[in-house]
Amino acid sequence: MKIVLSGFYGLGNTGDEAILKAIVDNLRSELNNPDITVFSLSPELTAKEHGVKSVYRGWRHQNKEKVKALRDADLLISGGGGLLQDTYPTKFLFGPLPYYLLIVFLAKLCGAKVMFFSQGIGPVTSTWGKILMKTFANLADFVTVRDQYSKDYLHSLGVKRPETVVTADIVFAFRADEENSAYNSLPLKGDEKIVAVTVRPWFEHPDYIEKMAHLLDELIEQRGVTPVFVPMEGKYDVPASNDVLSHMKHADKTFMLGSDFSPNQFLNFIRHADLTVGLRLHALIFSALSNVPHLGFSYDKKVESFLKRSGMWDYSFRLGEIDQTKLLENALYLLDNKEAAQKTMEPNVDQLRREAMRNLDLLKEKFGN
Repeated sequence: MKIVLSGFYGLGNTGDEAILKAIVDNLRSELNNPDITVFSLSPELTAKEHGVKSVYRGWRHQNKEKVKALRDADLLISGGGGLLQDTYPTKFLFGPLPYYLLIVFLAKLCGAKVMFFSQGIGPVTSTWGKILMKTFANLADFVTVRDQYSKDYLHSLGVKRPETVVTADIVFAFRADEENSAYNSLPLKGDEKIVAVTVRPWFEHPDYIEKMAHLLDELIEQRGVTPVFVPMEGKYDVPASNDVLSHMKHADKTFMLGSDFSPNQFLNFIRHADLTVGLRLHALIFSALSNVPHLGFSYDKKVESFLKRSGMWDYSFRLGEIDQTKLLENALYLLDNKEAAQKTMEPNVDQLRREAMRNLDLLKEKFGN
């Protein structure tokens, strides 16, 4: 089967690169010798890292190559991740939402089938975005989404033609290779109680920076933890991490990982943690995969949906609703009762793994091998 993958690839976002690795690895495991082409902003790097063909994803060049790839393809996989949203400015033909939907339209013109794969949908709030969704998303042949909220949201936008099935984020089917290069990059002794910290800029509720700083200072004083910042998208997360550090009394007792590690390396670092605290969805998913208790700050419905499914929502907060006293209580509870938290997570994570693999089962059922 000839497959083209369209997503937020080649832009240095660890979560999206984890999605790409999970899709490619599982396509190769589940299908008979698939021929895979990825639309990427860094095609040479993507081709080298994943052993795939790759074409430049933007409209500035390689448009003939994109058309040829789609003409040759049996299937366009759009996803996974949160592609279909207009949080970022959406103009007539520019912005993420028009881009991904135009690729879908182009695929249909070229005779390829289209599957939205393990996607999180929304928000789509602009009038133009809603028109685009109703017009072009209905062209898809089949849809899987990573939570019930996304399915309901699709239907509310008038996208009802393609069959839509709720599964889970494909990163729950991530095939990790064990190695410790990220952990070994830090001057750790091996007996630290590590708290992995994952922050990103989110300007609507900037008070979380001070609350995170206060939490980490208290955990250092009360439990002797070693916070380690895990920058999943370096150009954004390193400045946000430094912002937290600037508000801390005990910043000298923290570390920051390099931002150029692979998804596999970040996941293997998180395996060493006793607790993960923060915003990045895929850092929280890596924690669940590693059986590490996690306390999330939900800046988007996708984070809340995941935390409810992993069993950690009772300890987590929506941004703008963080109670500083309760935050510390919850973090201390998870540190002091790690095994109880793990017992809560384990069946939930097993279910999410099975649901993630259903994306592949459904692909084979709908489009053949």
